[in-house]
This record gives sequence, structure tokens and C-alpha cells, in this order.
Amino acid sequence: MATFTYKGRNRLNEIVSGEREAASQEELREILKKEQIVMTQASEKGREIKIPKLGRNKKVKAKELAVFTRQFSVMIDAGLPLVQCIEILAQQQPNAFFKDVLFQVRQDVEEGATLASALSKHPKVFDGLYTHMVEAGETGGVLDLILQRLATLIEKVVKLKRSIISASIYPAAVIFVAIAAVAIIMIVVIPQFQQIFLGLLGPGEALPLPTRIVMAISGFLAGWGGLALLIVLIGSSVGISFYYKTPKGRHQIDALMLKLPIFGSILRKIAVARFSRILSTLLSSGVPILQSLEITAKTAGNVIIEEAVLAVRAGVERGENFVDPLKATEVFPEMVSQMIGVGEQTGAMDAMLGKIADFYEDEVDSAIADLLAMIEPALIAFLGVTIGSIVISMYLPLFTLIGKLAGGAN
Repeated sequence: MATFTYKGRNRLNEIVSGEREAASQEELREILKKEQIVMTQASEKGREIKIPKLGRNKKVKAKELAVFTRQFSVMIDAGLPLVQCIEILAQQQPNAFFKDVLFQVRQDVEEGATLASALSKHPKVFDGLYTHMVEAGETGGVLDLILQRLATLIEKVVKLKRSIISASIYPAAVIFVAIAAVAIIMIVVIPQFQQIFLGLLGPGEALPLPTRIVMAISGFLAGWGGLALLIVLIGSSVGISFYYKTPKGRHQIDALMLKLPIFGSILRKIAVARFSRILSTLLSSGVPILQSLEITAKTAGNVIIEEAVLAVRAGVERGENFVDPLKATEVFPEMVSQMIGVGEQTGAMDAMLGKIADFYEDEVDSAIADLLAMIEPALIAFLGVTIGSIVISMYLPLFTLIGKLAGGAN
């Protein structure tokens, strides 16, 4: 048994505190509950100072958040009290960091805070989109419905990210294997051949030009040149990463990404799908349009798209319709502007945005599939040509030597 100091509220909502012996905090909570005291804070006496655990994961994956939100909506729909829902979900949460966050949320709600304000204290887990939708659900008395929509939204975003990651794994693996194979051949194998060929050369004889080129590249990579090239590549990556964190760098790189051939079109479709899905979910949940646009801009993932959405928000705030400032940005496709215009005129913008999101999510899947179909043979051809050229350049001196031996035998 351990001695705990605790704070809580009794049935008259008065703050009470004291010390009590219990085997654990959960047992202490049950003991106080029998006395009609809701425990809000407890710590083992003599151990109030907690040493942070090294290596602890302080991140909540989108999939974990989606599962939590889906289960939360089912419990609320079943009529369970809000605090009890959070406590049950916290206890069964395998992510220790997420569990601590949920217990803190439960404590804030027990002390009288709204669910949205309690969630907003943990922006790394519950972003502005999440908290504003929960606030709209609490205000409208449809929290279960809002949580269902949030879960669906998170699941769709996760699915979109997963499809992009899955599509990039194969090309990345092939490129890595190609680079590794060429590096091993150039750094390890070619120098061995070089010693053999130089020993077979007679006075005044020279190796074929392709062989000399390959050996020169091999000598460069095997020496300080390879290390210098590696340092340049790593330095460039780090430099670009730091530059991207600056406002100017992010603006230039994001603009460049949207202009890239093939990849730029896919990134634009992803941005449109994300914009449409999030804005549709916010509007259908009752969040005001200006607030919805502001939240959508912050979750755009690309500063060019973010600026375009904020420009649309400024236009709507000035009293303009939705379509004109959207067209003026020249970021979104014409079809998107026209469909949103129809939705605005018919009063069903949220439904129209949902259809746009469905269409562009399918377009992203098709574009990624087409890109993979194009990249696969290109990578294989590149790998074959590169390694084939190296092999042929190494065989040329052998052909010359065999020809000389055949001529000498005759």
C-alpha cells in the first residue's frame, strides 16, 4: 500500500483534498467514488517529482486518432456519459502518451471545461480542425454525428497518404538497389579489373575509350571524390531542409513542386481533394464558412494552396461570392470552380465539395497507378543500360586481347 495526496470535488461541487492509502491511483479513484468524490488530481506521497521516461513515444498516429474517434462516437451515440467514455477509451489505449493526454482531457471535463476546450490544450494530438468540429458538435447537440464525420475524414486522409506512400515504395526500392549495385561494381569490382588490364597492356597500347571512362569514374568514386560527392549530397539535403523552414524557401519550393511535370499535377490533385474533403466536412458540421476556410487553409500542406484559400476567405469576407475569388487564385481547376458555383447557388455546397473530393481522390489513385506503370519499365531500362554499359566496357579489352592471341596463333 502507498500513501497518496489527492484533490477532487464532492457532490456539492466543492474542492476537497487529503491523503489516503491505496494500492494504486485507480483503486484510490474507486474508493473516493464510493464517498461521492470525483478525483481530479493524485500523486504518491514522496514521489510528486516525476522523472520523464527516456525514449517514450510522444506522438499519436492518425490511424490511432481515427480509431479513438470512431469508438468515441459509438459510445456517445449509445448514451454513455462523456467522462465515462473518455475514461474507458483512455484505459484501453495502448499508446502511453495518448493515454496520458486522454486522462488530462477527462480531468479538465470533470472540472467543468467543455470537451472542445479540453482538447484544444493538446494541439499536437487534436488540431484546430478537430477541436472546432467538436465545438460545433457540442453547440448543436450532435457530437456523435460530428465524431463520426471526423473519423471518416481522418480515415480518408490516412487512406490517401497510404496510397501515396505505397506508390513510392517500389520506385524508391528499385532506385536504391540500382545505386547500391552500381556503387559496388564501380568501387569494388572495377579496380580489380583495372589491375588485370594494366598488367596485360604492352608498350604504347591503351585501353578502349569506354573502358578508360568507366575506370576514371571508378577511380573518382573509390577515392576522395566519392566521399566528397556523398558530403555534397547530404549537405544539399540538409540545406534544402533548412531553407524550406524559412517563409521564402517554403514559398519557392512549394511553388516549384506544383509546377513539376507529372508530379506537379498529382500534387495539385491531392491538394484539391484534401481542400474539398475538409471544407465539406466542416460546412456540413455547422462550422461558419469563414472559420471553415481559415481551418482548411492551415491544413492545406502547401503554402501556395494556403494563400489561395485565404484569398478566397478574404473575398467572401468582403461580401463576394465564393466562385470569383476562387477563380482569381488560378490555383484550382476550372471544373472545381464551376461545381462549387453550382453548389453555392443551390445551397448544397457541402454536398458538392464532397463530390469533388470523391472525384479527385479517384483521380489521385488513377494518376499514381499510371505513374507507376510508367516508372517501372523506365527504372528497369535505366538499370539495365547502366550495368550493361559497365559490363560491356569491361569486356572490350578482353575482346581485344582474344583477337591478338588469335592473330598470334595464326
